[in-house]
Amino acid sequence: MKLAEAFAGCGVDEIKAALGGATLRVYSCAQPDTPEKSVFRNRFLAEFQLESPAFDGDSIRPVESPVAGKDVGVPLFVRATKADGTVIADFSAGPGDMDVKLAETSCSIGAPVQIVKFQIRPQSTHPSRRLSARDRMQGLS
Repeated sequence: MKLAEAFAGCGVDEIKAALGGATLRVYSCAQPDTPEKSVFRNRFLAEFQLESPAFDGDSIRPVESPVAGKDVGVPLFVRATKADGTVIADFSAGPGDMDVKLAETSCSIGAPVQIVKFQIRPQSTHPSRRLSARDRMQGLS
């Protein structure tokens, strides 16, 4: 997860509060270096609107779930924005230990897309960028 600068000092509860009424867009393109950078390919796979508050304990509360897919592709990251377009954060997406896990491994136009797990981990990096202990020992950094 990468927080936008405006939210960099926020804790988990503050991030949850900021996500109230937010929009989550699921993208299949490469995640930008920072949430402040534009998404290079503006097409997205699915879009969720969140309730306010956005969470019931640790469970995310989308207004509608599942939603219909808007394009074809494999989810790679999710960008969360406030109603005014202010970016809150970018979250990793996909199978495995990602911030956002969807019921589907790929999306198609009109097919249902559903969030099954949503984790807020302010100190985490994208799992695909983490090195294993063995890689670090071999100097693969």
